[in-house]
Amino acid sequence: MSSLPIIGLMLGDPTGIGPEISAKVLASGAPAGVARVVVVGDARVLELGMRDARTAVSYRVYRRVDEVAWPSDAVPVVDLANVDPARLTRGAVSDEAGRVCGETLEHMIRLALGGALDGICFAPLNKGALHRGGWQYPDEHQMFAKLTAHEGFFGEMNVIPEFATFRVTSHVALREAVNMITPERIEKALRLAHATLRAMGCDPPRIGVAALNPHCGENGLFGDEEIRIIAPTLDRLRAEGVGAVGPLSSDTIFLRAKRGEFDGVVMMYHDQGQIATKLLGFNKGVTVTAGLKTVFTTPAHGTAFDIVGQGKADPGGLEYALRLAARLAAARVV
Repeated sequence: MSSLPIIGLMLGDPTGIGPEISAKVLASGAPAGVARVVVVGDARVLELGMRDARTAVSYRVYRRVDEVAWPSDAVPVVDLANVDPARLTRGAVSDEAGRVCGETLEHMIRLALGGALDGICFAPLNKGALHRGGWQYPDEHQMFAKLTAHEGFFGEMNVIPEFATFRVTSHVALREAVNMITPERIEKALRLAHATLRAMGCDPPRIGVAALNPHCGENGLFGDEEIRIIAPTLDRLRAEGVGAVGPLSSDTIFLRAKRGEFDGVVMMYHDQGQIATKLLGFNKGVTVTAGLKTVFTTPAHGTAFDIVGQGKADPGGLEYALRLAARLAAARVV
């Protein structure tokens, strides 16, 4: 037990399904074999989640992570007492909920950088609420990079049981994304994919690389980025030992990945891969912020405001996110 990584769990936006699925996962005991899980946040939000989930979780409150005596017969909760969920409107975007999500994550990042946590897993938050609550970043990944003082390339990785995806560009307008596809960004995305997949146990990783244009541009007939930019970059990296196949048309690459040909796919822009992963694994997909000092994982689905409080939210994505956080954190231990 003492050798398992310590993973901090943030309960998500309190106006969404995060508290419910957190309570369901904790009540199941599923993470116990892979991680020592400690909840960081407000104990009242966990109580709310138990009511939503119609279940009970035995927990004990602590002031600090280092006070927890492992193994613990109850879920340890570092109670920040920073939000009363009874004051929030459920199933709606809330400035206050966004503020507390950012504040809790900031606290957890300090704990991780100080060595108290080996990784962070968070139930779904709402990007609009986070922004309105004072955390004005394009997304949480940019916020994590800033709060960890990261320099260099990092990226959002989406994982489903069949394969993982990585992005050369992410949350930018499609017109802007095309201009951002450079040899340097492709190389950084591929190296990140190679290193992260190895940490997940894929050795050597098998990586498919998507083309930008339909049918790979048909030999330059409608787009030559494959000829000028993508293929030469892949040739150079293959010569250095990075196992990359492509560029491959995006209308077939995910079929090949689903059949098991690739462990990961590097895509050129956001929706190119998100459509495939959400279609195949909406309730079991996990988003990872790859390349930072700290491990961050979260379910790939959102806050599901339409089913809040109904007790029917699926906890599968959060359980998978916890397991993946534990695996990635364990791989970092020397």
